[in-house]
Amino acid sequence: MSMTTSDPDTDHSDRHTLGEILGRALGGGWIFILLIVLIAIFAAMRPTQFASSYNLSTLAINAAILLVLAIGQTFVIITAGIDLAVGSVLVFSSVAAASTMLALSGSAGSSYGTTDASWGVIAIGTLVGVGTGAAWGLLNGLLVAFARIPALIVTLGTFGMSLGFAQIVTGGQDVRAVPERLVDVIGSGSVAGVPSLVLIAVAVAIVAGIALHLTRFGMRTFAIGSNAEGARRAGIAVRKQTLKVYMLAGALSGLAGIMSIARFATTTIGGHAGDNLATISAVVLGGTSLFGGVGTIVGTVIGVFIPVVLLNGFVILGIPPFWQTVTMGAVLILAVWIDQLKRRARERG
Repeated sequence: MSMTTSDPDTDHSDRHTLGEILGRALGGGWIFILLIVLIAIFAAMRPTQFASSYNLSTLAINAAILLVLAIGQTFVIITAGIDLAVGSVLVFSSVAAASTMLALSGSAGSSYGTTDASWGVIAIGTLVGVGTGAAWGLLNGLLVAFARIPALIVTLGTFGMSLGFAQIVTGGQDVRAVPERLVDVIGSGSVAGVPSLVLIAVAVAIVAGIALHLTRFGMRTFAIGSNAEGARRAGIAVRKQTLKVYMLAGALSGLAGIMSIARFATTTIGGHAGDNLATISAVVLGGTSLFGGVGTIVGTVIGVFIPVVLLNGFVILGIPPFWQTVTMGAVLILAVWIDQLKRRARERG
């Protein structure tokens, strides 16, 4: 009489196969489906409010500012890094830019109302905003790449420093005197019915996509995230490339700061505390791995709309603000869990 016993190795292999199938399924277009489901739910619950053309335009504009931040975060996370300071750098850059434009506008220094600053003044202010953002990115990159301090600690430190300096410069008050041309043409303007801010975000996404997927800069970024030591042995200057990536993230945070000024006609010092959480959630939900070496700009574009749609839908439904924070935390945990499943599936494959 023969007896058949189960082979533990076989059972273990079966479990791995199921995990691999789930991981590969999650690696597909599930995030786009989730976005469609969320939009359908909110549209069904508040059709006249959520699905209105005004609200959809607002969604696109809010997503545009977050997308510019998230694109920089995408490059950083692909290198297996993290940048918790993007929102605070946005605030500092917006303060630096707005203060510069106010000083050059010939105004008496009023903190309220728009100014009649020229496009030349706006250009200088924009350069200041992007430049100060890049400077914070430079500091992050130097500490991460050359001082070998973990990115989590470095960017957590600069998160507090940049926000603190912004408050010191302004005395904790927003700069509410910004160029009228910037607000009217960029913040509220449109081209062929498409908001100017959305066009800027689209342009940034296209350029970033080309840089990430079709240039040596992108190839080196992926290589560092996949295997930093292997990239070093292949002749890639890992430290310099890491520095450039953090500077890029900082510069894009500065650009997002200019977009925020144009959108709200103020510096909104207290309005970006959750941007780091939102960008990380969006980037990881979009398929970029927290372990590095994997990611796309297209995925980030889709992922950005998840937190934007959630927060907008909650506001329309009248859900208290603290539930928005709870949900965003849960979304981040979900994103990391899915990222782990996909990573395990890739390793087994």
